[in-house]
Amino acid sequence: MLFLSLIYSFIFLGFSLVCFLMSIYFMILDYMIMLELEMFSLNSCSILMTILLDWMSLLFMSFVLFISSMVIYYSMEYMKEDLNINRFIMLVVMFVLSMMLLIISPNLISILLGWDGLGLVSYCLVIYYQNLKSYNAGMLTALTNRLGDVALLIAISWMMNYGSWNYIYYLNFMKEDYFMMMVSYLVIFAAFTKSAQIPFSSWLPAAMAAPTPVSALVHSSTLVTAGIYLLIRFNFCFSYNQMMIMLFFSMMTMFMAGLGANFEFDLKKIIALSTLSQLGLMMSILFLGEYKLAFFHLLTHALFKALLFMCAGCIIHNLNNCQDIRYMGGLMKQMPLTCSFFNISNLALCGIPFLSGFYSKDLILEVFSMNYLNLFVYLIFFVSIGLTACYSMRLLFYTLIGSYNYLSLNYLNEKSLIMLKSMSGLILMVIFSGSMLMWLMFPTPYFICLSFIMKLMSFMLILIGGLLGYEFSNFKLSYNLKSLQYLNISFFFSSMWNMPFISTFGLNLYIINMGNYYYKNFDHGWFEYLGSQNIYFNIKKLSMMNQILFNNNLKVFLILLTVWFILLMLNLF
Repeated sequence: MLFLSLIYSFIFLGFSLVCFLMSIYFMILDYMIMLELEMFSLNSCSILMTILLDWMSLLFMSFVLFISSMVIYYSMEYMKEDLNINRFIMLVVMFVLSMMLLIISPNLISILLGWDGLGLVSYCLVIYYQNLKSYNAGMLTALTNRLGDVALLIAISWMMNYGSWNYIYYLNFMKEDYFMMMVSYLVIFAAFTKSAQIPFSSWLPAAMAAPTPVSALVHSSTLVTAGIYLLIRFNFCFSYNQMMIMLFFSMMTMFMAGLGANFEFDLKKIIALSTLSQLGLMMSILFLGEYKLAFFHLLTHALFKALLFMCAGCIIHNLNNCQDIRYMGGLMKQMPLTCSFFNISNLALCGIPFLSGFYSKDLILEVFSMNYLNLFVYLIFFVSIGLTACYSMRLLFYTLIGSYNYLSLNYLNEKSLIMLKSMSGLILMVIFSGSMLMWLMFPTPYFICLSFIMKLMSFMLILIGGLLGYEFSNFKLSYNLKSLQYLNISFFFSSMWNMPFISTFGLNLYIINMGNYYYKNFDHGWFEYLGSQNIYFNIKKLSMMNQILFNNNLKVFLILLTVWFILLMLNLF
């Protein structure tokens, strides 16, 4: 059983290395390959399978394959008690292959195949544990993603007006042509559903019902980043007004997720909300026109977020499947290596200098500071950065430091060698990939010209956020939690501004109740009597009369003939 996961892990690792080397080669030569294979032709519409290989797609594929290989290797131990581990591995492989199809496609039809593959396989993985919570989460995930699929289908049908589904040919045209702009709106809508931006954010924390290796894959480099990657490809066709509107939504997502993570107690959900916050950051810088920076942060974030989830999985695995951080504490003494990895990836997420997250995040903030935007945007951006440090420190103090809060020490052991090996494969990348990617992607460095205070702004906010996070983590019997004093506000922030209720009860409960009301009052009320039943009875009466006529047809014919003859005579005289 474990043999299959080992094979796939090595295959993906090999392909990852090949893609990485090819990407560097393509980058140096500024080279791009586009392959077209005609499937069939219908009334001058050619259905083509197109493959686009440039430095961006190859580099992203290399990262996705590298993280997938580590996650599959990690699953060997994490899922070893599972009777259907082969099915699980095959689902993960299908998931990765769907992502590959999406990455290399410049064609909307083949993008839809990869996009739908991600949606369907993610549903199977979210409901993997087959309990009520998983089913609800899976349904919410699948239905939210279907909205994006519908938008892509409409975009495909709209592009039939233009002769080809290869959007690369039309990127500049989309900016100028009013009708073509429709495609960019639809693509933005699709990307917003897949990358869980406001108002489609509620599915992302719910998808934590999936096994932890899946969460590590989904939240780092595959499902949620598919929307960002699509927008990076489409970035040339957005008008200024589109970008400003979408900037507002993505900033609000970043702020909302950072705020919500500070009120959450589920270990995996905190990391999921941090993913949502980082997606908002990528979207924001993308809609400011810096698509390369968004891609840079996409890659560095993929590495440390995958490691963060794998460490969380290791902790959950060793604490007998407990996910509540209030039960944890003092793990550093029992699981030193896992906690070191957890700590490094957490600090990379905060943007602590010279870890991979710092290179992308700090550059994003400095480029953003050089733009001319209003104070509201600036405040939201920097407060969100502070909130990132805040929930990271809170998580760190709850889990790693302090005393054992609830669980017995008998649970704790760090004998999971395979898990530690797979995490060790990622840790070097988390430390060194930021500088490496920066040297590769930006041969000409960004020239940043800021005042001393502006330069230190992000670092100051990280420190303030860290101190606040320490304050939030004071969890003692004598300590009165501030969140309990303001319960309504706490509930509003912790439930992502009531978004899960709006996207579940708001969309189905009232509609189902309304349907029930109409069913009882109309369908089983007067409509029943005046409508279908009444028509049925009247037709029944008429048909019975006809039956009488047809049964006595000779007598009736003679009577009618006589009546007709009498009427004729009366008219004559």
